[in-house]
Amino acid sequence: MGNRPIGVFDSGVGGLSLLRELRSLLPNEDFIYVSDNAYAPYGALSPVDIRKRSQALTQWLCEQSCKLIVVACNTATTNAIESLRKTYPVPFVGIEPAIKPAALQTKTGVVGVLATKGTLSSGLFHETSSAYGEGVRILEKEGKHLVQMIESGMLQSEEIEQLLQTYIQPMIEQRVDHLVLGCTHYPFLMPILTRILPQHIKIVDCNGAVAKQVERVLNKKELGCESQNLGSTTYFCTGDSQSMRQFVSPENVIELSIP
Repeated sequence: MGNRPIGVFDSGVGGLSLLRELRSLLPNEDFIYVSDNAYAPYGALSPVDIRKRSQALTQWLCEQSCKLIVVACNTATTNAIESLRKTYPVPFVGIEPAIKPAALQTKTGVVGVLATKGTLSSGLFHETSSAYGEGVRILEKEGKHLVQMIESGMLQSEEIEQLLQTYIQPMIEQRVDHLVLGCTHYPFLMPILTRILPQHIKIVDCNGAVAKQVERVLNKKELGCESQNLGSTTYFCTGDSQSMRQFVSPENVIELSIP
């Protein structure tokens, strides 16, 4: 059981930012990563369709004998993880905006959240905001078009920097001191964000915390890999593999269909 792979899925390449943390913390584990880019971005889908895609990917990963599944997508976690846990026996670890640490650490009492429409409109997001946002102003902003631009290879473009500036500047003017990245695609924007944000604004994502939670679940359920060899990662995508080839060697990406 312990030598079976860990499944990781996202709507696209965003989950690779979390996979990087997972591989660093758990170097002996084998991973299967699935980019569902044929249906990206999830933020534009209805909650029903998000759940359908999440179930289809989970079913496929279970067929690959995955011992644990990481839902490496904020939108899929907030809209689908509860139904997945009720349907499949495999343990799940999800991801959601790191509002709690930002709300606890803010000095100005103003926290910005940049996320997709699907995350910001979800019930889980509002529950988290209500639970930890008392006495704190939470400024929500939909990062419209950012996922598509990252997927299409525009990370270094002037267009994406200008778009980010329009989203972030109003938050700066309202005295945010923490910016929560509510999408796993957004850590790839860190070089631009550190350029355009004042130095006192802390950027917060939850990838490190999620990786540690995966480690805790593996230990608790005695699912940790017994091998001392360096683990492997297999990459799949349901659409054009070009977007993944920005981050992964082309020969390592396999295209597949998951209806």
